[in-house]
Amino acid sequence: MSQLRALFASPTEPAQLAADELREAYEWVPLDQAESIVALGGDGFMLQTLHTLLEGRRNLPVFGMNLGTVGFLMNDWRREGLDERLARAKPFKVSPLKMHAVNTTGERFELPAINEVSFLRETRQTAKLEVTVNDRVVLPELVCDGMLIATPAGSTAYNLSVQGPILPLGSGMLAMTPISPFRPRRWRGAILPDKARITIRVLEADKRPVSAVADQREVRDVARVDIEIDHHRDLTLLFDPEHALDDRITMEQFVA
Repeated sequence: MSQLRALFASPTEPAQLAADELREAYEWVPLDQAESIVALGGDGFMLQTLHTLLEGRRNLPVFGMNLGTVGFLMNDWRREGLDERLARAKPFKVSPLKMHAVNTTGERFELPAINEVSFLRETRQTAKLEVTVNDRVVLPELVCDGMLIATPAGSTAYNLSVQGPILPLGSGMLAMTPISPFRPRRWRGAILPDKARITIRVLEADKRPVSAVADQREVRDVARVDIEIDHHRDLTLLFDPEHALDDRITMEQFVA
């Protein structure tokens, strides 16, 4: 692993204190000179770091250390032995979703999502969504509080909390999971190949407004959203061999 690395840290006090320790112990370079990144914080900060790379159209491997709450996408925090850990780290490719959204006034937005694209009702009234997969309408009317499309990396986050399936990394699948579905009564979601092209059209959009959220970035009052995997913008996460992401995702299926 190259020693040309940049240091990113969450603004929280634990992450800032840890960053000070690492700056004293190791050499760092600016992002534009770096060949890898060490990120200090929680899962939210890791997503923020990866989105920074997507916006800059760069694929630098990122080694995260957890100084947040959950840290599912992070390694354990340790000051010692960083060079050796980076040299032994196991890389994992993560393919983001690409969301094309059009709101009710015709404005267009394109946003990436590493974990999921979620649809959420904006008012007390349920959302009504038409779901199309590969140009075929598969659900003419889904009545629900919302729904989400999750990648394998994101399947253990929001998707899991709404009873969606855990997808092994490298499975080549996406999870389509409803949030509090009312009609169809027995529909609880689907697993789709990651080559699928998904379109969500909001029915009665003026009366039942819906927002679309790509990870942490929201578009209000959407009318139509097209979603597909963007294999041209793959990202690389680095993990200690004993805490590899594929193992973590697998073992989440056995957590009580």
